[in-house]
Amino acid sequence: MAVITKGSPAWRYFGDFRGGLLAGQVLVLQVAHPVVAAGVRDHSNYTEDPWTRLMRTAASLSIYVYGGPEAAQYEADRLREVHRQFRGTREDGRPYSALDPHAYAWVHATLVQLAVDAQRFYGREIAPGDLEVYYAQMREVGWMLGIKDHHMPPDWASFRTYYDETIAGFAHNGTIGTLFDTIAAVPKPVAWLPDAIWNRLAGAQGRLQMFLIAATLPPVLRERVGLQWTDRRQRSFDRFRAVVRVAGTLVPPTLRSAHVRGLAALNVWYRGRVAAG
Repeated sequence: MAVITKGSPAWRYFGDFRGGLLAGQVLVLQVAHPVVAAGVRDHSNYTEDPWTRLMRTAASLSIYVYGGPEAAQYEADRLREVHRQFRGTREDGRPYSALDPHAYAWVHATLVQLAVDAQRFYGREIAPGDLEVYYAQMREVGWMLGIKDHHMPPDWASFRTYYDETIAGFAHNGTIGTLFDTIAAVPKPVAWLPDAIWNRLAGAQGRLQMFLIAATLPPVLRERVGLQWTDRRQRSFDRFRAVVRVAGTLVPPTLRSAHVRGLAALNVWYRGRVAAG
């Protein structure tokens, strides 16, 4: 059983700030799953308040790697209890539960891949030996979340096969379309920001997010959701990621996940206060 200790692969790579550039990509990958798409459509308020939702998600995720085993187990139990009540009908008319084991495992899989993609696109690819340890550690996180062993591939090579085969079965759906609309028209993060300034920033951030989603999605899914990609756009992305890669090297490795570790510490502190009454 892997232990996530300071300096280990999961500790070093999972919270790297460059992973934030893949937020849109991960959301698309998650809601491409029909069960996740239906659950988000029926039970999420991300279209009305995406900023708060994003912060809550980041704070929750940070606990599993950086909050210690007790805090991680508490958060895992809380999430399963919250999702237990989420049921409804999928886009194809079939009933669903948010705790569908395949959907739950898929969401976890996208987060496992997130750190690997962050290094592949914006840093240095993770060495094979570190990849195996990283994946073993993230399987432990999956166990905390209640994902059964047979729903998580046993090693990195098997995981990559599962990951690619799962994506090959996805198609465009209404929740993906709503996500794209939300990105294009996201509301202000704070009320005091002047509309004139936000309108300019919103347009720029929307175009950047859609560009990064198209750049980093697996090509088969990019094509199915209708995102265009050209050699010219690829060259633009290559220049962008070269700049991010250089900037990332200027940040000491121990500080690359400092913001996420801070979120974890804050969340653990808050949970402690709630438990103490």
